[in-house]
Amino acid sequence: MRTKIKNAFLSKVNTIGLPILALCWVSFFWGTTWIASKEGVKHMPALQLAAIRQFIGGGIYLCFFMFKKTPWPKGKQWKSILILSVLNFVLSNGLSTWGVKYISSGLGAIIGALVPLWVVIISLFSGERLARLAIFGLIVSFGGVCVIFYDHLSDFLLPDFRFGIFISIISTLTWAFGSLYTKKKAASFNPYFSLGLQMFLSSILLFAFTGATGTSVNLSSIPMISWLSIAYLVFFGSVLTFIAFIYALQHLPAAINSIYAYINPIIAVILGSFIFGEPLTIALAIGGGVTLFGLYLVNFAMRKNRNKIDPNL
Repeated sequence: MRTKIKNAFLSKVNTIGLPILALCWVSFFWGTTWIASKEGVKHMPALQLAAIRQFIGGGIYLCFFMFKKTPWPKGKQWKSILILSVLNFVLSNGLSTWGVKYISSGLGAIIGALVPLWVVIISLFSGERLARLAIFGLIVSFGGVCVIFYDHLSDFLLPDFRFGIFISIISTLTWAFGSLYTKKKAASFNPYFSLGLQMFLSSILLFAFTGATGTSVNLSSIPMISWLSIAYLVFFGSVLTFIAFIYALQHLPAAINSIYAYINPIIAVILGSFIFGEPLTIALAIGGGVTLFGLYLVNFAMRKNRNKIDPNL
C-alpha cells in the first residue's frame, strides 16, 4: 500500500511538478543571463563572447549526441538548421549580446520580450487576419515602450545608446522570423540535437566575422570575469535552461509555458538595479508593466486563435 502511494505521488510530481519546476528555472535563469552578458561584454568584444558561448554550448550538445550515436540530420533538415542558426544565434543572440554593451541589462531584457509584437506585425504584413485583441495588445505594448523611452529621451542624443537600441530591436525581429520559420518548417528531428547544431554553426560564422573584421582579441587577454560570465551563459543560459525550456514546452500547456516571457525582464531589471546600480525609475516600472500586459494580451489572442484552428492545441 505504501509503495502504491509513493509511486502515485512520484508519478504526480513527474507529470506536474517537474515541468513546473523546469518553467520556474527558465523564468529565473534566462532573466539572469542579461546580467552575465552585461558583465562579460564590459571587458571583451560582444560578438566574440557570443561566439565562444555558442561554440562551447553547441560543442557540449554535439559531444553528447555523438556519444549517444544519434542520427545526424539529412537533406533539407540541414537547410532549416543553418537558417535557424543565423536567425536565432548569429543575429538574435549575437546582436542582443552586443546591444547590452551600450544599454542597461534591464532595458535590453524588456526589448527582448517584444518578440510576440514582431510576430503580430509580420503576420499583419503577410495578410493574416488577426483578432482585435491582438492588435489592441500591440498598441498597449507600444504605449508601454514609449513610457519607458520617455526616461531615455536625453540618452538618444548619444550615438552608442542609439546603436544599442537599434541592434537590440533588430535582434528581436530576427528571433520573431526564426520563430515563424520554426513553426512553418516544423520537423521531426531531435530538437536538442538541432539546438546544438545551430549553436555550433553560429559560432563558426561569428568567429569568421570577428576574425575578418578584426573585432576579436587574443584569448589570453580576456579577463577572468569575462570567462566566468561565459561559463555562466554556457551552462545556465545555453545548456541547462534550454533543456528545461524544451522539457516544459513538451509537458505544459502553451498558456502556462509562456509565463517565463513576462518574468525574465522583471528578474533582469531587479538584478540590474542591485548589481549594476541601473536606475529603477517609475517610468521603467510603469512602462515595463504596461508593455508586459500588452504582450500578455497578444499571446492570449494568438493562443485563442490557434485553438479555434486546432482544438487539440
